[in-house]
Amino acid sequence: MYLNKAIIIGNLVRDPEQKSLPSGIAVTNFSVATNRVYKDRDGNRQESTDYHNIVVFGRQAENSAQYLKKGQNVYVEGRMQTRSWEQDGQKKYRTEIIAERVQFGPKSGSMSGTSKTDKPQAQGAPVDDGNQIEYPEDEINPEDIPF
Repeated sequence: MYLNKAIIIGNLVRDPEQKSLPSGIAVTNFSVATNRVYKDRDGNRQESTDYHNIVVFGRQAENSAQYLKKGQNVYVEGRMQTRSWEQDGQKKYRTEIIAERVQFGPKSGSMSGTSKTDKPQAQGAPVDDGNQIEYPEDEINPEDIPF
């Protein structure tokens, strides 16, 4: 049995770029950043960021190009694919997520809601809607996992 599935929730690094294939099908490319917070061996809080290249085809590509903007939260579900090509006599590689589903998150700086203090948010400030993920502060010990 084989499985090639990628699920990413993160923020757009740049505005999407839309192009068309010779057949007329829309193709949109964008990058998503995901963050990971953990404690190192010395107990210091560390944060690392990974960047993911996303490719979307068809009507979903058109919608992504129209409605997604840099900094916006997005959910992407798809499959991993690595492609290669020759450039200046060198073989180049690029690993991408070919999106099968793209779900738009709330727009950053949105004034559609108010925060818990009922004060308007500054342009571009994150909105605290109480649904943020709480990451554990401890390191996970593999021996504690019940399977």
